[in-house]
Amino acid sequence: MCAEAEAAPGCAQGPAMALAFCGDEGNSTAYNVDHGVLNNGCFVDALNVVPHVFLLFITFPILFIGWGSQSSKVHIHHSTWLHFPGHNLRWILTFILLFVLVCEIAEGIVSDGVSESRHLHLYMPAGMAFLAAITSVVYYHNIETSNFPKLLIALLFYWTLAFITKTIKFVKFCDNGVGFSQLRFCLTGLLVVLYGMLLAVEINVIRVRRYVFFKTPKEVKPPEDLQDLGVRFLQPFVNLLSKGTYWWMNTFIKTAHKKPIDLKTIGKLPIAMRALTNYIRLNEAFEAQKNKRSSSPQGSRSIWRALCCAFGRPLLLSSTFRILADLLGFAGPLCISGIVHNVGKGNNTIRPQTKILGVFFISSQEFLSNAYVLAVLLFFALLLQRTFLQASYYVAIETGINLRGAIQTKIYNKIMQLSTSNMSMGEMTAGQICNLVAIDTNQLMWFFFLCPNLWAMPVQIIVGILLLYYLLGISALIGAAVIIVLAPVQYFVATKLSQAQRSTLTFVVHAHLTRKADFSPSVAFASISLFHILVSPLFLLSSVVRSTVKALVSVQKLSEFLSSEEIGEEHDKSSELRSADNHSKYQAVPLKVVNRKRPAREDWNNYSSHMRRPINITEADDFCVKITNGFFTWTPEGPPALSNIDIRIPQGQLTMIVGQVGCGKSSLLLAILGEMQKISGNIFWSSCTSDSETGEDVSPEKESPVDMEFRKRGAVAYASQKPWLLNATVEENITFESPFNKQRYKAVIDACSLQPDIDILPHGDQTQIGERGINLSGGQRQRISVARALYQQTNVVFLDDPFSALDIHLSDHLMQEGILKMLREDKRTIVLVTHKLQYLPHADWIIAMKDGNIQREGTLKDIQKSETELFEHWKTLMNRQDQELEKETIIESKTVLERTNLRRTMYSREALLKDDEEDEEEVTESDDEDNLSSVLHQRAKMPWRACGKYLSAAGILLLPLLVLSQLLKHTVMVAIDYCLARWTSEAISGKTELELKNCSHCADFNHSPYSKVFSILCCLGIVLCLVTSIAVEWTGLKVTKKLHSSLLNKIILAPMRFFETTPLGSILNRFSADCNTIDQHIPATLECLSRSTLLCVSALAVISYVTPMFLIALVPLAIMCYFIQKYFRVASRDLQQLDDSTQLPLLSHFSETVEGLTTIRAFRYEAKFRQKLLEYTDSNNIASLFLTAANRWLEVRMEYIGACVVLIAAVTSITSCLYSKLSSGLVGLGLTYALMVSNYLNWMVRNLADMEIQLGAVKRINGLLKTEAENYEGLLSSSQIPQNWPDRGEIQIQNLSVRYDSNLKPVLKHVNAHISPGQKIGICGRTGSGKSSFSLAFFRMVDTFEGRIIIDGIDIAKLPLQTLRSRLSIILQDPILFSGTIRFNLDPEKKCTDSMLWEALEIAQLKHVVKALPGGLDAIVTEGGENFSQGQRQLFCLARAFVRKTSIFIMDEATASIDMATENILQKVVMTAFADRTVVTIAHRVHTILNADLVIVMKRGVILEYGKPEVLLEQEDSVFASFVQADK
Repeated sequence: MCAEAEAAPGCAQGPAMALAFCGDEGNSTAYNVDHGVLNNGCFVDALNVVPHVFLLFITFPILFIGWGSQSSKVHIHHSTWLHFPGHNLRWILTFILLFVLVCEIAEGIVSDGVSESRHLHLYMPAGMAFLAAITSVVYYHNIETSNFPKLLIALLFYWTLAFITKTIKFVKFCDNGVGFSQLRFCLTGLLVVLYGMLLAVEINVIRVRRYVFFKTPKEVKPPEDLQDLGVRFLQPFVNLLSKGTYWWMNTFIKTAHKKPIDLKTIGKLPIAMRALTNYIRLNEAFEAQKNKRSSSPQGSRSIWRALCCAFGRPLLLSSTFRILADLLGFAGPLCISGIVHNVGKGNNTIRPQTKILGVFFISSQEFLSNAYVLAVLLFFALLLQRTFLQASYYVAIETGINLRGAIQTKIYNKIMQLSTSNMSMGEMTAGQICNLVAIDTNQLMWFFFLCPNLWAMPVQIIVGILLLYYLLGISALIGAAVIIVLAPVQYFVATKLSQAQRSTLTFVVHAHLTRKADFSPSVAFASISLFHILVSPLFLLSSVVRSTVKALVSVQKLSEFLSSEEIGEEHDKSSELRSADNHSKYQAVPLKVVNRKRPAREDWNNYSSHMRRPINITEADDFCVKITNGFFTWTPEGPPALSNIDIRIPQGQLTMIVGQVGCGKSSLLLAILGEMQKISGNIFWSSCTSDSETGEDVSPEKESPVDMEFRKRGAVAYASQKPWLLNATVEENITFESPFNKQRYKAVIDACSLQPDIDILPHGDQTQIGERGINLSGGQRQRISVARALYQQTNVVFLDDPFSALDIHLSDHLMQEGILKMLREDKRTIVLVTHKLQYLPHADWIIAMKDGNIQREGTLKDIQKSETELFEHWKTLMNRQDQELEKETIIESKTVLERTNLRRTMYSREALLKDDEEDEEEVTESDDEDNLSSVLHQRAKMPWRACGKYLSAAGILLLPLLVLSQLLKHTVMVAIDYCLARWTSEAISGKTELELKNCSHCADFNHSPYSKVFSILCCLGIVLCLVTSIAVEWTGLKVTKKLHSSLLNKIILAPMRFFETTPLGSILNRFSADCNTIDQHIPATLECLSRSTLLCVSALAVISYVTPMFLIALVPLAIMCYFIQKYFRVASRDLQQLDDSTQLPLLSHFSETVEGLTTIRAFRYEAKFRQKLLEYTDSNNIASLFLTAANRWLEVRMEYIGACVVLIAAVTSITSCLYSKLSSGLVGLGLTYALMVSNYLNWMVRNLADMEIQLGAVKRINGLLKTEAENYEGLLSSSQIPQNWPDRGEIQIQNLSVRYDSNLKPVLKHVNAHISPGQKIGICGRTGSGKSSFSLAFFRMVDTFEGRIIIDGIDIAKLPLQTLRSRLSIILQDPILFSGTIRFNLDPEKKCTDSMLWEALEIAQLKHVVKALPGGLDAIVTEGGENFSQGQRQLFCLARAFVRKTSIFIMDEATASIDMATENILQKVVMTAFADRTVVTIAHRVHTILNADLVIVMKRGVILEYGKPEVLLEQEDSVFASFVQADK
């Protein structure tokens, strides 16, 4: 016997030892070597240890050397380069191998549990194999990232040895009759397959990389992304373990805690995720769909197909992960059922009957009847389920983000080709396009995120109901029916918890329907867990359905947008071909007065090229642009806005276009630029104007007539009538993507008189101009726009009314220094639209327009000879005797009003921002370490003050209701589950007693008392769930209403300074985005946060009550949770803010592009703007991806901790049940709650982070609520103010001094004046002299700190503001029209009759325009009045002022955009119609106030001259006389 023992390795020395490698039973056949050592089971197991020991000894020294050199790695991506083929397969096989080895260890321990002594050989080799498998993958990872393939030879030997030894063991099992009924046989077979596959993977690496057995190894280059150190999003490149656990994010999140995250920190997107890559993929899918269905290429169905074709594959992967995760989710209830069932029976495993080779073999059924085994399996199932679930989420969200970037790029490319009429005709607004980008693309992104649920939910529901039916029988179907029927109602009335409570009522039915059925804790708690699983997809169903509907609507909108007309599209006119003779049937109409309704669409592809008339290419090339027989329209079906256009614009000369308001001057420029729809005719650009940038060969020999007509023009420097500015610095707006030339830049700044304005900006020309140039005056905006056109090096310059917002001195300087000196002397082709007829003598060529036709074109001398009447009319308007301009321009430094306003705006804005920062307790970052530490401290803090503000706004009744209902609800929930645990335990113990007594006619267990208590508690739970939901929604609604109304009151009553110093977008965001957050998001987040927190707390309390030992293990887990949430919250908030902040420039870029579309296309800058879009999109997408990865990082860790909670709870409760007689019902209760912890732990942290971000909305609104309002209360009551005040219009100004703010200098100083009733007063002065401040003083828009204004005997300072402002009328320099009808714009209060409105329109010279519109007074005014010209908008404002019939009427440069002829008529009509009213005119053109009764000349805020105009003109040294002379 001793000899036999010696032959076997590890033989025990002496009978006393209970532990030995082969066991110490004297008669054990494990020591028998009669049939050869390979037939000895213990020896074969010992042989299996050899490969593992070999690997451990070989690899450990190499690993330590490798890790020691890790610090020398310089490149960020060194450790992420995966060099070897079969990488993912290797990791998957290794994970499966580790799981199988754990099962082998467990099987060995369980099967050895019934032996008299311990047989180490049953589980020690498996333990060594487990260590070796972990070592192999660590070793492989280090070798792979170091790119040292020759060291992989150690793994090749290891897999070979392991495969051989395992095969020997498997063969010996077969020889000894061990079969599939024994678990150990199955595990050994699996291990043979796994080792064989890993060996195959290793051989494949040799085959591909040729690092051994080949002469020349294969060299590999790293991917392009990994060569770029700017790419820091490493999810696509890291190994499988790091991918699944987001391990690579650890460094990023730790860094975020030390230093705030910015765009530089997150770096660039990998190439495969960039917007351009995804756009190309999407576009290819679109093109494929277009080729399949040429008839309707952009329909909704076609778009869906293209989206699925481009992004369907990753969604399929996400859905697969999701279904796997959902199926693994059922392991929880099944394992709970098994554990509770087994501990109820004392965990007595069936004694194995099979004994082969001296040891026991067990079947899989015997293996799974051990509660501890089930606990470990549950732990692994949870780990795997959570990993798959998070992988599914990540893949779906990443796909959604990629799709969003591709669609945004697609939309932007479409915008670049949009027909101008779509925008100007009101068919499409900038807001609609921005909504398409901001909302609809996000709807599609979220649909793609929720899309896997469409497939996964049915699988989850079907499997769940089948398992419930297996456990509960017919009762399960009743419970499931209750859930499914109430699911739609549930969405509207309560949370999913109340539905869970309804489902638990199934147990009452089950207890009464099936008296003989199994009513054990194992069935009860497994069913509860299944109901919880079943509720989730049904609750999610409403979200998925809603998201699907929104996505369908979004795709429909996208389809309509993508099918809208593009620039250069021609309509098939074959049915209405006309000759030149019958063009006269078109009646020319004034510019832009057609009704802008959506026209019927036609397919532009049907337009045949042979219909375009060829033109003669042999004509002399002395022109820049030539139009022959041109008819142009804004809408395809509408009448032409421009008719019979035959013009030529000379090359290298100054062409001026003149004409009355609305005659088509701006339209002509846009028609030349190709922005209008061409009905017929030809536009021909000279070849020398074509630009090399277009890449077109324009030599006439190579062109067909069609090519020539549509020859690509070069870039045109275009300054539109309405200035368009970028949200960038002053310098960037002027240089406009062109190379910086200091000398030219200075010359342009001087020509546009911008240097004084730049000098007073906080950062000079590096100051950021706000949205739409909101922090600049109209004149400053226009001069920057003109400066951009002057700076460009293009051959052609188009200037559309560049003088409209400039005074005479600035206009003259711009004309002389900019247009004549910089452009004409440089032989550039200039086209200038203007109302300033005094500049006509400078024109080389003049085009006179009238009612959409060319009245006359030629030189001034030609027109003087041929059109004497027109020339004389011009001379009268010019108020000149000579033909040449001979005068010196007088420039005075503009340093008082306009620039004071600018300085006030810029510095007040900065001060306001500083105040906000102090209010929000935010410290700005600096290099000082103390400051940095305080910043980091602030970032880690929760905004408790904002939280208090939110809750206090709920009121004194709602707040206690909210708190109490939540606490009571969760107390009742715990009571329900505890009641169920007691009920089932008592039922089982009662049943056991009956069996022991063997009493056949004893009474069955009485379920009635328990079912009554249980039913009452369930009903109470449902009611409390409803109460809680209502309380939360009610709180949200009340808080929003309170904060919104408070904010609205503050903003409406805020002084003008507030609007000048606060960006409009910022105010709108408070009302839209922030109020939406408070209304929609905070209540839901608050409810989720309180629910998940209370669920976790109650779950931990229940587990601790069931097994107090659990508290010991809870401490380290709680510490881990604390640090994870602490680090995550800081990173999450930074990333969320970065996501929001990168979205703003993107949306701003879209709105900027839409507004400046004609300018961008004129400059031929489409490619540059597309590139900017790609940068903005990628910046936003990288922030979104990092935020997604951070969320997954948190959830994986929290769910792994949750799995640890389940494992510890299971092990401790099983132990307590077996050794401390804990009831099986309480074990089930503890495990059910442990599963809840794993579900809700990550939600608690996520909601905490979300709440922190969302409370920022409350902080921002709270900041605005501190705005000081204007004092609307007056000293006089309404009874003390005469009803018809002011009835005479007498104004006395006594020692008046005003300023814009108490900390700014006065803009009017000691002004004294007396205006008699009905007098017409003209106020003039250089820009910045205080003219506009004078008008604002009447309305108390500025701070009057000294003196007073008395109107009809009443000091206006004593009047209520509402009364004062409603009794005066003013027309401002910038015309404002509101969206709606003309009637609404003229008479918003509906106090006037139609005849009164028509009278006002007649006075404003607009009657014929309005009568031509469909609907007349009810015709639509589009957004901003875009369907009327700038001059027409000013005339509408005049008509609106006339309708009010007030006795005092103020005109602040109200005729700046009106031509001289219309202005002269207007002045006469105003003098007649307003004969009995006091009219104060702030003059832009001095000659308009020559007929005034009194003239006030202002300079630097004081009255310089005061008297009748004729008296002042007679004085030789009069400033007014010099103004009049200059304006001639």
